[in-house]
Amino acid sequence: MRHGKKVAHLGRTNTHRKAMLANMASSLIQHKRINTTVAKAKALKQFVEPLVTRSKEDNTHNRRVVFRALRNKYAVTELFRIVSEKVGNRPGGYTRIIKLGNRLGDNADMALIELVDFNELYETDKPKKKKSRRRGAKKATPAEVAAEVVTDVPVAEEADLETATEAPAAEAVPAAETTAGEADEASSSEEENKA
Repeated sequence: MRHGKKVAHLGRTNTHRKAMLANMASSLIQHKRINTTVAKAKALKQFVEPLVTRSKEDNTHNRRVVFRALRNKYAVTELFRIVSEKVGNRPGGYTRIIKLGNRLGDNADMALIELVDFNELYETDKPKKKKSRRRGAKKATPAEVAAEVVTDVPVAEEADLETATEAPAAEAVPAAETTAGEADEASSSEEENKA
């Protein structure tokens, strides 16, 4: 009977499956995210999370255990130097699986698996939305209505003031032109005096 044999076979022999998971884990550690099928992503998550937990404590034994699983010294170095620093205070759940839809050729469910702490899009602090409830508008009291009527009157007076201030500005422009003309005449008279 097949009791307690819960491993995902993924349509491969035991050695092929282990080699594939080691390669995928190395790619995930080096590139921080990879596209694959949902079934492989779930199997990879179970494979790589204990390795990331081991990388938090850097000693020779843990490095050898991780190297035995990954079989790639560059991935082991990356895991123990860079990845372990980012996930040092996280108690687990180092990967995230995002479903992408179905593949065109065989309609397989595709997913993106990534290391959680290396996605800058999710880490940006979004401003918290202010929760507000809808309230009915307050009914205006007679004193407020009278205040609105009073505020309308100064608006008309302000319009008269604006037209009054525009007229002197219009007069100032020709004065500036005459001063420029006078400056030209003064410079020409100076030239005549020199000659």
